[in-house]
Amino acid sequence: MLSPKRTKFRKTQRGRAIPNAKFAQRGNTIAFGDFGLVSMENKQITARQIEAARIAMTRYIKRGGKVWIRIFPHIPYTKKPAETRMGKGKGNPEKWVTAVMPGTMMFEIGGVEHDLARRAMELAGSKLPIKTKFVARHLEGR
Repeated sequence: MLSPKRTKFRKTQRGRAIPNAKFAQRGNTIAFGDFGLVSMENKQITARQIEAARIAMTRYIKRGGKVWIRIFPHIPYTKKPAETRMGKGKGNPEKWVTAVMPGTMMFEIGGVEHDLARRAMELAGSKLPIKTKFVARHLEGR
């Protein structure tokens, strides 16, 4: 699973959930492959969800082509144990998450047919907690 090798601080604050998140300014175009999976919502995605989507994609394309993961979970998500009283500090890091905005390119595939890539991306999108959209690079110029 994806996680940072080291971080400056072990625990971070959660941050604010932006209900009307703007469209992603960076990481919103196809840069490596021919087909991509774009997020349509604003949410946090865990390392486990990214890994589940990656496995679903690579199994469907039967290890053909190449898959790029464009998001990385670098935010520690802490949680206190169940039935613990208030106080006594912040909980321990439980998982790693990343925040995605609408329009963020999450995965890319190259070297496979359009129909195969579309179905693989649909399977990957079903593993994620957000609405996603399949996009293709304009291939005439390549």
